[in-house]
Amino acid sequence: MEAEPIDLVAAVVSESGIAGRRLREIIARLTEDPPTTLDDLVRDFAVPRRTVEALLRAAGPHLRSSGGQVSLLPSIRLEYRERFAADALHRTPEVSGMAELIAAAPAADQALDHVSATAETARRRARWLAETYDLAGARLVCIGDHDLTSLAVRKACPDAEITVVDVDERLLAYIDGQGAGIACYHADLRFGLPPVVAGSADLVFTDPPYTPEGVQLFLGRGAQALRDRVNGRLVMAYGFSPLTPALGLKVQRAVLDLDLVIEAMLPAFNRYHGAQAVGSASDLYVCRPTAHTWRVLDRRLDRLTGSGSSANIYTHGGQSLEGVAARGPARILGGGPLGAEEVTVDLSADPGPWLARVLLALNARSVTLLVPNNHPDLRDEAAQAALRGLVGAKYDLRLRRSTPEPRQATVEATLHPPGSPPSVAEWLLTHAHGKVGNVLREALLRADPALERAEAQARATAAIGRPDHLDARLLDLPRHTIVHLLKAAN
Repeated sequence: MEAEPIDLVAAVVSESGIAGRRLREIIARLTEDPPTTLDDLVRDFAVPRRTVEALLRAAGPHLRSSGGQVSLLPSIRLEYRERFAADALHRTPEVSGMAELIAAAPAADQALDHVSATAETARRRARWLAETYDLAGARLVCIGDHDLTSLAVRKACPDAEITVVDVDERLLAYIDGQGAGIACYHADLRFGLPPVVAGSADLVFTDPPYTPEGVQLFLGRGAQALRDRVNGRLVMAYGFSPLTPALGLKVQRAVLDLDLVIEAMLPAFNRYHGAQAVGSASDLYVCRPTAHTWRVLDRRLDRLTGSGSSANIYTHGGQSLEGVAARGPARILGGGPLGAEEVTVDLSADPGPWLARVLLALNARSVTLLVPNNHPDLRDEAAQAALRGLVGAKYDLRLRRSTPEPRQATVEATLHPPGSPPSVAEWLLTHAHGKVGNVLREALLRADPALERAEAQARATAAIGRPDHLDARLLDLPRHTIVHLLKAAN
């Protein structure tokens, strides 16, 4: 059966991925009077002639042409306008309430190079993205999201699928608490991207640390997140002082080193509360991968993060370029399960989240961890109780402050003997590298052999609560989500 012209047109639009919005604008123009010409369509919508010709060929019998001018037949125009949502193309997206959301968000963490963007910047980003790309049904991945771009885009385009990857547990809990249906995952990008996020995105947005290493790392992980390697885009906020153009050159070289093409740059698009060294502003870069990007990407990231070490990518504090690189967590957090009976890990440069994540990742009988004495998980009784509550079904912890010296602490973890059958929480914590939906189902079946497999799956799905978390590793879920899951599963 021969396909209808409107379906062939839809296929041409679909082939352009998120860049199909301009083709939809051409279709909308073809539904209007007076008729137009091929030359005008190419020029007015900045679409290559070959692409416009393919669109017109697909429309075929639904077009009328006279004297070089074309338009859609009046009898079919309404169907095209509805199919390609023509009336929504020039509707200004509503993005309200961002000032209140930003004011209530966790405070900026200077060690992570966080400087808050203005509410107007969040609105401007969301509107620009929604008015430039076809976001409905597409997946936007925010690589770091202190500025709450994800929440702004959710307001501008409710039909977009949105994922946030961030190292800041407070931020992940805050975004998740807004009930906006945004999938949140924890990651220190120096150790890798959550597997569930890799190959999932049509569009990536990031406002990275403004060092060459930080920009390359965040863009590199963003490229790994793309599923559309032809039409996918990486949108980045980056600024440098006009007094130091050499730094801007180094960063742009880091971008080009990934064989990304800078497709566009919008000057002074983003404004900040702070960052006065760069004029409290940054530019908006649109980067696009080339065929060679995929040949060099893994090598560039391996070179950047090193083997068995963690790259310093920030401009302030112990994680800065001037800081001392940590030796310990890369092999554990960047790979699969580590088979060993006794493990000693140097987490003396832990910015906060590594301790809990290493305890989730390891299943060694005995673990010794060296951490800063003022570590967030050790600083008071409440914090220590929360850490024990997180991993208590797996490890007994001994927390030794000011040991071996006043600025350091030692955490000694001893693995519980496996239960028979193991508790649901124990099974989850000792299988943190597996897909949490499968792991929880297996845990429920082991805890209750009389349970049917389908019922176990239904219970696991209900306990996890979010379908997009089913294929994620427990290791990559936000900490508040893990705590909730452990409670719900039992």
